Amino acid sequence: MRALVGLICGLLIAAEACGDVAPPVQVMVLGTYHMDNPGLDLHNARADDVLTPQRQAELAAVAEALAAFKPTVIAIERVTPAPAYEDAAYREFDDSQLASRRDERVQVGYRLARLAGLKTVHGIDEQPGPGEPDYFPFERVQAGVQRHGEDAALATMMSRTGKLIAEFEQRQASSTVAELLINANDPRTLADPSMYYELLAFDAGEDQPGAELLGYWFMRNAKIFAKLMDVVKPGDRVVVLFGGGHKHWLEHLARNTPGFEVVDPVPYLRR
Repeated sequence: MRALVGLICGLLIAAEACGDVAPPVQVMVLGTYHMDNPGLDLHNARADDVLTPQRQAELAAVAEALAAFKPTVIAIERVTPAPAYEDAAYREFDDSQLASRRDERVQVGYRLARLAGLKTVHGIDEQPGPGEPDYFPFERVQAGVQRHGEDAALATMMSRTGKLIAEFEQRQASSTVAELLINANDPRTLADPSMYYELLAFDAGEDQPGAELLGYWFMRNAKIFAKLMDVVKPGDRVVVLFGGGHKHWLEHLARNTPGFEVVDPVPYLRR
């Protein structure tokens, strides 16, 4: 048995030395704000109009900067069917849509995919189906806070997040889209994950809605990442375009999953 183990280890070391180890999948998670103002989040940053000539020029510059990464896969925040997870809407995309569709999936995702020469965009979002749990059961957290008389503490926590949103909205008057995306990928702003952890402080004994929300939110992101794994191969360079609230979790999964490595989008955006 020891001889067999030694032989296997020797072969693995030799394969690595000879360069037979598969190259990693490079994952760039680009956290973004929702440019079409769908208003579906707990806190919603009000985006200005990205269809103006100035914003269109800035978005073109963003796509050019990100194209330097040479992406081979673009994955966006849209639910599409397994197993290919292909976003069928991209098949109908042409540049004229950039003048009418404010959605960041079009303005950044499709624009970048077209520039990179990709024939497919993948939609890897996860939403609960029949019989599946709510991935963000905030109402249960609010009910628990009320039971324990901690309404003021929750309001204080939420006001800090609201302040970050307000500051982001104010930045739009003097910032380019690239600068706004740099800000959205900062773990101190829209990509700040601390709220999810702070909710644990409102749990008491076996009454743990904060822990449940944290677990379900991680589950959603884990399922998103599992879908990503289905559509990539070793050596791919992937841009994952999702709301800033997903960035921490998706990067955590990429950083800790064998065969994947994280690429920071900010140096590209700074170009």
